[in-house]
Amino acid sequence: MQHILCGLAANPALSSALVDRLIAIADDDIATGLARRADLGRAQAVALAERIGASAVRLAYEGRLTAADVDPSVRPDAALALLDQGAGRPEWARLLAVDPVRERREKLAACPGLPSDVVDTLAADPDVRVVAELALWTTPDVAARLAAHPHAEVRRAVAGNEAAPPAVLAALVTGEGLPAARRCLICDHEETPFVHEPQYPRLDCELPPGASCDGSHESAVHDVREAALRNPATPVEAVVGFVDHPSMLLRRALAARQDLPRQACARLALDPAPGVRADLADNPATGEALIRALAGDRDPEVRRRLAHHLRVPLDVLTHLARSPRIGAALLPRIAASSPAEVEELAESPDPAARMLVAQRRDLPPGIRDRLADDPDAKVVKALAPHPGLTEGQLRAMVDRHGVRVLARVATNPDAPPALLEDLVRHEPTVQKVFREVARHRGATASALLVCLTDERARPVAAGHPALPPPVVAELLADADWQVVEAAAANPSLPPAVMSDLVHQR
Repeated sequence: MQHILCGLAANPALSSALVDRLIAIADDDIATGLARRADLGRAQAVALAERIGASAVRLAYEGRLTAADVDPSVRPDAALALLDQGAGRPEWARLLAVDPVRERREKLAACPGLPSDVVDTLAADPDVRVVAELALWTTPDVAARLAAHPHAEVRRAVAGNEAAPPAVLAALVTGEGLPAARRCLICDHEETPFVHEPQYPRLDCELPPGASCDGSHESAVHDVREAALRNPATPVEAVVGFVDHPSMLLRRALAARQDLPRQACARLALDPAPGVRADLADNPATGEALIRALAGDRDPEVRRRLAHHLRVPLDVLTHLARSPRIGAALLPRIAASSPAEVEELAESPDPAARMLVAQRRDLPPGIRDRLADDPDAKVVKALAPHPGLTEGQLRAMVDRHGVRVLARVATNPDAPPALLEDLVRHEPTVQKVFREVARHRGATASALLVCLTDERARPVAAGHPALPPPVVAELLADADWQVVEAAAANPSLPPAVMSDLVHQR
């Protein structure tokens, strides 16, 4: 019964009166579905928040609750949600700044526009996690003040704050002009010197493997530098010297920056660590010369990341498309191609080039139709979901290429009902076809009944509004809870059945 009620809570056809009834009997799971309803009224939202306090946070974030609806002493988490959106009241922040629950003070520290006295209170909080959260999101002047905090965790948070003054960020990298940190997360909990075993971490310890402190807080200093190197506000002259640093993590942080001089990028392109080269490969600032050099990289992840670069030359991209692990999604460079480039790719003798452009869904009709007749199954498979293809073209694809294109044809938004019915009865069968047809807006009752015979497609088909109402009602007794919940959420479920189910509780 619980899964039925959860499904009903999400059913768009549920009447307002039945929504009220569900609110009155809701538990946490039912309340989750109710809080997501697009038609939930303000009075219903207030009633749901009073019934299930945890739902108040979601309702506040979705704009269903306002400051007038929330008492911070009763619903502090909802008050925090409103403060996080800038819709709360200043007096709430003063109340929550001294809340005994550390997580609430930490959440408050990330909220925008806090009164200055609240900021001062949080900056002096006895829990370093609260101060660090403030340091990560606060204004430039407060960030500058917290950069000299005695705890390295606060300094690491300042190093990641893009609003921190560049000079402060540079000082965090070099350590010049700042007093040495006196504490870190390691020496807060362990006798120093201490090294967290890299291979066999203790189950009772939250420190990362390999973390160490000999009194100089070396791991914490490393983490501060890494955060600063990843921060685009940190001056490049303060970080460029790390290009040959022994730490791969610092070199990776450097490889992701978009302001490095060419010489530094060239050094990183030769880095022995594949992760460094991969980060450089999808850096938007990486130029054509390095892109061409990285195209021959031995590591498949480097080549995959390079294929997703917005400015990769088309000839390089065509070469990369022949590599495994590139993926079947539309690549950014192809999406940005000019009409002339689209024409060039579509006419290429290389099937890899034609396959790349076939992933677009805005092709001119002439190019679309030409690719629909392509002799290469990979090209046709990429094109099959393109809108505007006729039933005859889609059937021709299936006739020529069979199971290789079947599932993709089933995803075409213009696939007519008769074709979908034929696809689910195709021999040999392709299991993925059942799932695609089950979620297709044009699927008929006949096709959906076939989809119900497939274990993985059954929960999807159970929620399709074209399924006959008596069948939907029967599925409420299914052994699979996912099928039950989907059927209960199906708008084709008869209203009388909905009413009976809600009032049975």
